Amino acid sequence: MSTHGQRHGLAWMDVLDNRNGQRDGVATAPPKLPLAEPPGLPTDPVVVCLVILITLALLTVAYVAADIILPIVLAFVLKLLFQPVMRLLEKLGVPRSIAALLLILAVFGAIVGVGAAASGPATTWAGKLPEGIARLQERLRFLDEPITTLRTFLHHADGIVQGGGGGGSGGGGAAGTAIAAVLFSSTTHFAGSFFETILILFFLLVSGNTFLKRTVEILPTFRDKRQAVELSQRVEENISAYLLTITIMNAAVGLATGAAMWACGLGDPLLWGVVAFLLNYVPIIGPFFGVGLFLLAGLLTLDPIWAALLPAALYLVIHVIEGELVTPMLLAKRFTLNPVLVIISLIFWFWMWGVPGAILAVPMLAIFKIICDGVQPLAAIGHFLTGDE
Repeated sequence: MSTHGQRHGLAWMDVLDNRNGQRDGVATAPPKLPLAEPPGLPTDPVVVCLVILITLALLTVAYVAADIILPIVLAFVLKLLFQPVMRLLEKLGVPRSIAALLLILAVFGAIVGVGAAASGPATTWAGKLPEGIARLQERLRFLDEPITTLRTFLHHADGIVQGGGGGGSGGGGAAGTAIAAVLFSSTTHFAGSFFETILILFFLLVSGNTFLKRTVEILPTFRDKRQAVELSQRVEENISAYLLTITIMNAAVGLATGAAMWACGLGDPLLWGVVAFLLNYVPIIGPFFGVGLFLLAGLLTLDPIWAALLPAALYLVIHVIEGELVTPMLLAKRFTLNPVLVIISLIFWFWMWGVPGAILAVPMLAIFKIICDGVQPLAAIGHFLTGDE
């Protein structure tokens, strides 16, 4: 080995020494390095413009090349979620390649199995929708007058804007078609990238710390090497804990929702539990859509009217307990995010990548905040992203 290679190897071993001590149960947690004096955010207009242009260029590439970039980002996030289980399997003596294969087969096999079990009830409910339109119209007849008034107002407003033209008719159908197109394209996009995501995830799990090791080897100073390892460890620990907590809580919400729907007579607890589990991955927007979905299901099948409203009310109560009490209590010690920025992030990444983008929005925002907190020149941005504790 050359002298240069020996230096890199020794640096990597020194950097990971404290980290390995933690895994072996030795209470030698590395002290946080005193960071260099912050140079501050750039104030040169040329530098600021360059940063803005580079950011816009990267976002443009992420939008245009979504078919390639989205599976990679999803695989990296899933790798953070599966990393604690990989470490446990490694401690049990399972080779990394076999551990990664077993983990992927177990997780995605369970997803496919649950999806197949829920597809039957979902098809049945989809078949009920056309014949239930008349029943739904009858139950919502009290809304006919407000809806007619709203349509008349929108028609007149559209006529004023277009100079009296009659182009306002059919707008509701066009909007519904656009929404359906967005949802369909998002679903097919995700399904088409499924194999690519699994493939990338497998090799990420097998590679372990290879990318971190190569990054440490090319950094110029030992201080930078230590900071890179510490920042990587912080991202991995916080995001894996966040994703694991959210997944467990979503599973609890799914179980509680399935039981509640069975108890109130809606039936198909597996279907509604899976729906609640998936919707809870999209903060605020997902549960809001869920309330409307359970309201529609109740109006289509249950009598009297108070019983028809019960599924949506029970789902809302479950979500409030989970979203406002349990999950914030579990995650508050890790990090908090500005809720306004969370909403903006959800809307932006849904526009960029559809439903998968909305699911990845909060983890990506959390990763960005952790990086900003760990890199001193970006500390002000990290502070700006912090919510009220």
